[in-house]
Amino acid sequence: MIMKVFEERRSVRRYKDQPVEEEKIQAVLEAARSAPSWANMQCWTYIVVKDPATRSTIAEILEKNPISKGINQAPVLIVACADPEKSGKVGDQSYYLVDIGISMEHLILEACNQGLGTCWVAWLDEEKIKQVLKVPDHIRIVALTPLGYPDQAPTERRRKPLEEIVFHEEWGKR
Repeated sequence: MIMKVFEERRSVRRYKDQPVEEEKIQAVLEAARSAPSWANMQCWTYIVVKDPATRSTIAEILEKNPISKGINQAPVLIVACADPEKSGKVGDQSYYLVDIGISMEHLILEACNQGLGTCWVAWLDEEKIKQVLKVPDHIRIVALTPLGYPDQAPTERRRKPLEEIVFHEEWGKR
C-alpha cells in the first residue's frame, strides 16, 4: 500500500475551493510527528495557517515562486520550522535539515494518502515569512506546503531506471 502512495504523490499547484477536514489536518501532522530524528530530539515545529489574509501575505512574499497562486487557493498552509540546537551537528553538517526533511516527507505522503495535495516549497524568503508568522530568530523555516484538495491531475514524471542510479559495492560498479 505504501508503494501506491509513493507512486501517486505529485506536486500540486492548483487547489479546489474546499475546506480540509480537521481530522485530515491532524492525520498529516501526526504523520510528521512520527518521523525519526537525530537522537529522537524532534527539532520540528509546524505552523498551520488557515487565515486567508496571512496566506495571501506569504504568497505575495513568494511572488516569483510559481506556487504562490496555489498558496492563495489552498485552504491550509503548513510551515515547517526547525530548531538547529535540537538536532545534531557533525563537522559542518547540520542534521536539522535531514530531520525536518524526513518529517515533511511523512506529512506529504500522508496527505496523499488522505486524498490531499501538497507542494514542497523551499525557495522562500525566510526572514520575511518569519516576521509575518512571528517566528523567533533562532528557529529556521525550512520548508512549507499548501494543503488542500487538488484541482488538477499532475502527469506522472519519468523516473530514472534503477540501473542508472544504483551501484553495487563501489562507485561505478553495476
